[in-house]
Amino acid sequence: MKSILPLAALLLAASCSVNPVTGKKEVMLVSKGQELAMGQQSDPAVTAQFGLYADPKIQKFINDKGKAMGAVSHRPELSYQFRVVDSPVINAFAIPGGYVYFTRGIMAHFNNEAQFAGVLGHEIGHVTARHSAKQQTNAIIGQVGLMGAMIASPRLAEFGEQASQGLQLLFLKFGRDDESQSDELGVQYSSKIGYDASQMADFFRTLERQQQQSGTPAIPDFLSTHPNPADRYNRVHELADQWKQQNGNPKDLKINRDQYLRLIDGIVYGEDPRQGFVENNAFYHPELKFSFPVPAGWKHQNTPQQFQMADPAGKALMMLALAPGASLDEAAQALVKQFSLQPTDSRRLTVNGFPAVAFVADQVQQDPQTGQQVAGIRTLVYLIQDGKTIYALLGAAAPADFPGYQPTFSSTMEGFARLTDPDKLGRQPEHVRVKTLKLRSNLGQALKSQGVPEKRLEEMAILNGMQLNEQVNAGSLIKIVGK
Repeated sequence: MKSILPLAALLLAASCSVNPVTGKKEVMLVSKGQELAMGQQSDPAVTAQFGLYADPKIQKFINDKGKAMGAVSHRPELSYQFRVVDSPVINAFAIPGGYVYFTRGIMAHFNNEAQFAGVLGHEIGHVTARHSAKQQTNAIIGQVGLMGAMIASPRLAEFGEQASQGLQLLFLKFGRDDESQSDELGVQYSSKIGYDASQMADFFRTLERQQQQSGTPAIPDFLSTHPNPADRYNRVHELADQWKQQNGNPKDLKINRDQYLRLIDGIVYGEDPRQGFVENNAFYHPELKFSFPVPAGWKHQNTPQQFQMADPAGKALMMLALAPGASLDEAAQALVKQFSLQPTDSRRLTVNGFPAVAFVADQVQQDPQTGQQVAGIRTLVYLIQDGKTIYALLGAAAPADFPGYQPTFSSTMEGFARLTDPDKLGRQPEHVRVKTLKLRSNLGQALKSQGVPEKRLEEMAILNGMQLNEQVNAGSLIKIVGK
């Protein structure tokens, strides 16, 4: 019964605001000022977590199109911000206050400007209709990050959230009605700035095929757990046709395929090994020149800020990150403070020639019933110094599970070593390469003529948004992938 009063007080305090898109009143616990503040606070975490993709021409393109679309939206007064983040995941997402993000992964998979514009309109639609703010009202934002979702223990999930900020924003999910409304807004906004909105529907097919080929659940919020992609394909085509009919069937709506392909020529494709990669149960970082083992079967997530691992049973978490401080002692003190740790023992040692400090510590939490301090989780921490750089390797589990995981934590951390293998040090990312065809053929033959191996033909067909038996004319541009 106690929980009812605070909720009632919140509802009484909440003002009924008018939704800018529907014109209807709705209960919203997040004011427009708070919405702007949420975006301003979250944006640094997102950009720090994933890094910005440094390509001035692509950034200018998204800024120019975003500015034009924001001006014709239901909330033209917002100061929209557009970012391309350095992630291979095929996704776009928006957070409150007008912050819109596209991954380089999705930019590589668009095949014309109109597809991009449709998805841009969809994401701006989430902002204008205040879907993210409504999510916050429903206490959804910030509950779990990607690694937190892998971990069954609530206390470990809390620890994982402390270790990872921004991941939950990349994987935001909206409800069916919100997605349908944003599809409609995507058609409206992209059409208003002169693009053929039916192309957004065609991009759903690319996403569907990519999901089927990879065998993994769809990640993008505009595809994932919501209406069937085939149904949305038909619905978006209907919406685009309706807009055309209502606006005099304009004949000059843009697609701009060749212009877009030339824009993304050279974009990094897939994982960037320079930022670290996993191979044969080991993590390698060519830029920082270190490696360490990854426990067999453990799930992992790599970002520019940290590398995280979770065991399949969901009872343990490990992560590697840069530690603050100029010395091992300073780094230890900083971590203890950051995670509210109480060390139970510590020792100095050498890990494959690197000076190190190792200690076991409990993360102390307050029992909500008794008010007493209790050990929430137990951690093993290794701080390893390489010149002026200090790495923190942390392993965490519930106190009852910790003894069973401690040998895995220790063997991983003591496997940290200097990377000297020339093959690993020399790894380079793949890039999208745009080629002009000299002869008319089907896509499969065209790809083979560009040296694409048989095992990657379907992958490249999806990247091009085409079928392998589809005819392509001489002079056409197609995408392949190479170093």
